[in-house]
Amino acid sequence: MLTDVLQEEGFDVEIARNGFEAIGKINKNHFDLIITDVMMPEVDGIEVLKKAKEIDPDSDVIVMTGYASVETAVQSMRLGAVDYITKPFNIDHIKIIVNRSIDRRVLKRKAEEGEFYKELSKIDGLTEVYNHRSFHQILEAEVNRAKRYNRQVSLMMLDIDNFKTYNDSNGHPAGDIILKQLAWVFTKSCRECDHIARYGGDEFAIIFPETSKKEAAHIGRRLRQTIKDSSFEKEEVLPGGSLTISIGLASFPDDAMDKDDLLGKADTALYQAKADGRNKIVICDTPQN
Repeated sequence: MLTDVLQEEGFDVEIARNGFEAIGKINKNHFDLIITDVMMPEVDGIEVLKKAKEIDPDSDVIVMTGYASVETAVQSMRLGAVDYITKPFNIDHIKIIVNRSIDRRVLKRKAEEGEFYKELSKIDGLTEVYNHRSFHQILEAEVNRAKRYNRQVSLMMLDIDNFKTYNDSNGHPAGDIILKQLAWVFTKSCRECDHIARYGGDEFAIIFPETSKKEAAHIGRRLRQTIKDSSFEKEEVLPGGSLTISIGLASFPDDAMDKDDLLGKADTALYQAKADGRNKIVICDTPQN
């Protein structure tokens, strides 16, 4: 009877004749909803519930119980059941409970997808680091936090030297691979609290929360040397035969009063590093090799 009701509602239904068979099916397949009777021989519904939540925690379980077993139903809810159905069945009640459970799952899935796409919108599709828009939002938040708590925040702007030459010689697909590789190096070389972003084109930015200019400069020198010493495919077309980066670094509040000022100072330092011959780090107006 229950099977007929659910099928009439448009659900695909699979039947297990006992608890052992139910657990076997749950082991092999994912079910959005599992309905189990509490009273079954050998393996009862409570054990099926426990096993179902152990095997597939994301599945919803509804237990069926007699009027005299309400305490058991409450116990089932504590073990993770989403609802219970009492006997004798009321068909309309069954429909409401089952549809409510399925609707809840759909809403949950949509919410999770919404969060996923919300996070995805923050990421640069090619390099999988933060994109330009997210960079500005994060920098604004970090500078405001530094102001509030009297902390420091450092900003590093990085640019690939002679990247147009590389692209013109090897093609944009090869250039895309370089961008991905550099983003990976930056991510692996920085701390978990640091924020790496693709600022645009071949330019990257790294935000260092609660980090002095001296500490950030140490990381910058290491990054510049790591890139210089690494091997990149077809880099021999570049001047000097190897791929290098230029870096500009500035800190709040040492060099700037707000977010835009900090960005301007770091960008000016980067421009100076390029003007001074590339493959350099410039800390505000102080060149460092």
